[in-house]
Amino acid sequence: MLVAASLSAAYAAQAVAALLPHVPLLLAATAASLLAEGALYRWQRGVLSLFAKSHADVTVRHVLRDLLLVVGLLRLGEQDRETVYAPLVAGLLAFYALHCAVQAVSVLVRRTRTLPVVTRNIDASALRLSPAPPMLLRRPGHRLLVFGLPATAGLLATAGTDRAVCAAAGIGLSLVLALTGLGALLLRLLPGRRPAGEQEVLDWFDAWLAEYRPTVGLYFSGGVSSAYQANMWLEPLAELDGRPVVILRERFMVEKIAATDLPIICLPKVSTLMRLEHSTLQVLIHPSNSGKTSQVLRIPTIKHTFVNHGESDKLSSCNPYAKAYDEVWVAGPAARERYALADVGVEDKDVVEIGRPQLDVVLPYAGAPAGPRGGAADGHSTTVLYAPTWEGWDGNPGNTSVIEAGENLVRALLADPGVRLLYKPHPLTGSVDPRAGATDLRIREMIRAANGERLGPRPAGDSELARRTAELDRLTTSVFRSGADHVERMLRQSAPEPGRAAAVTRATAAWEEAYWASLPEWEHQVVTDVRPALYACFNRADLLISDVSSVISDFLASEKPYAVANTSGLPEEAFRAAFPTVAAATVLTPDASGVPGLLESVRHPEKDELAGARAELKLRLLGPAEPPSQDRFNTAVQDLCTASREHRARMTQRLASELPGQRQESAPDAAAAP
Repeated sequence: MLVAASLSAAYAAQAVAALLPHVPLLLAATAASLLAEGALYRWQRGVLSLFAKSHADVTVRHVLRDLLLVVGLLRLGEQDRETVYAPLVAGLLAFYALHCAVQAVSVLVRRTRTLPVVTRNIDASALRLSPAPPMLLRRPGHRLLVFGLPATAGLLATAGTDRAVCAAAGIGLSLVLALTGLGALLLRLLPGRRPAGEQEVLDWFDAWLAEYRPTVGLYFSGGVSSAYQANMWLEPLAELDGRPVVILRERFMVEKIAATDLPIICLPKVSTLMRLEHSTLQVLIHPSNSGKTSQVLRIPTIKHTFVNHGESDKLSSCNPYAKAYDEVWVAGPAARERYALADVGVEDKDVVEIGRPQLDVVLPYAGAPAGPRGGAADGHSTTVLYAPTWEGWDGNPGNTSVIEAGENLVRALLADPGVRLLYKPHPLTGSVDPRAGATDLRIREMIRAANGERLGPRPAGDSELARRTAELDRLTTSVFRSGADHVERMLRQSAPEPGRAAAVTRATAAWEEAYWASLPEWEHQVVTDVRPALYACFNRADLLISDVSSVISDFLASEKPYAVANTSGLPEEAFRAAFPTVAAATVLTPDASGVPGLLESVRHPEKDELAGARAELKLRLLGPAEPPSQDRFNTAVQDLCTASREHRARMTQRLASELPGQRQESAPDAAAAP
């Protein structure tokens, strides 16, 4: 708000200077307003929106600035100055008229480049895709500041020198810039320069569906930070028998989906989405519920199944919305029982156990941590992963341990010289309760301070990590200009090269190895980036401390010890009864008093009394190890595809019987039909 106040004060000072008139104050106030304007665009975009809502957008501010300069010029000299400056005022008005014209044409260009279908990993060159116009021509605020700066500078120079030629030169340059921008945009509207029209794109999309003939798809809709819910299912989807596809609803989500060779289609409009009804698509897999899910459920030719993005004892894992799907796929018997107990309308016959295909990368328990257990200089043999969940939407204090127990847990872990802590908070931590965000920052500072007190050898260099990072980025990241729009991204992200998926798998494994090798064994880590993934942290950890969430269910695939923080206020027995996934866990109180004993049981397996319980709970939560989860997932997909085909056949037969006497196509006509 300081910048906004400075801008307002500059305008007030400029008005006073123009009316007095006072040239030094006029020059200083105008320069200050320009600097404040630039600061707003550089650092305070939110304040700009407040100005716009107050009907004081960039055009109004720029016009006011130049108008006050003109008023000041007119009051500086004799009365005949109106005649001298009349052409300059006319030129200034012409510039603002051109600015409005450029803005109108830029809107038209944007509309021609807003296609009804956005794709990735698909060759869409037939749609006459092209690079986007320069960002300067698409942002009215930036454009007006840049194009109008010569005119403003010329008026300032005239106020300081009393030479009208300065203003004339500046306004002339602004007119040339505006005309150039207008011409560049008008060229984009020529028939051969603009992308395909809406109907042409839809025809192309129908043709692509007919050629690719998809059978199973992953349907996803969500916010910016929710892409992980879909990303965890990309690899299992890619390994299915059939022709998989990813279907999105938000344009921004196309770039949020992780690296994959799967074709990705974004269908923002419901009318475009409904074209899937006449495609070969048989099954849609839903990893999350959203408002837009109900739209695709209306397609009768497709079977729908809910797989969720993780299972836990939270109420969200047995949401009543699940009864809208044809089937609900869960990991193991525990989830089946959870739906039965919740009594939300999901019938047991519609629940299918498929395991968790993503967990194939989680390594099994290999015994107690080995190595020295002395001070920091000797290294650390016990790696503890603290991965709390976020605070959730319902305000339940038991959702996350960060607020009530996070600092105590971390303090107790850092106090043990034989512990190496990996802290991986949930991406949404602090998004609902600011206390969680503040505590998260304090925990990070505690870890930073603890690392400062530790001494030990560091790896010689990180050149290998840099090389592996560059290789992985090359395979998984598409480089775009800062001003690239969706059409340009479609052009750059065409059909992937053969074998890229296998190369990404190898590069990811090599990167993870180089990443962990680049870190000192004695150093605690805060893991917040996309890489390394949570499952990679699982493989490094000897112990997990978390909350009631899908993290502990997934971690059980390793059968390693885990602990759950009880911040619900329930007694331990009631806590275990309420949350079956805690059955094989060590329950920690908010004061973290049980941490030393927990570490002792991890380091000495003979003191671990929960090993057998973990094996039993793993079977209940994730199902049997054989057949592999990916095979069970594939079988469930094929069975539902078969049910979809049978349903279509029955629908076709019924419609044919209900429409007697309709003209039937002859065999030659039917064969010739598209």
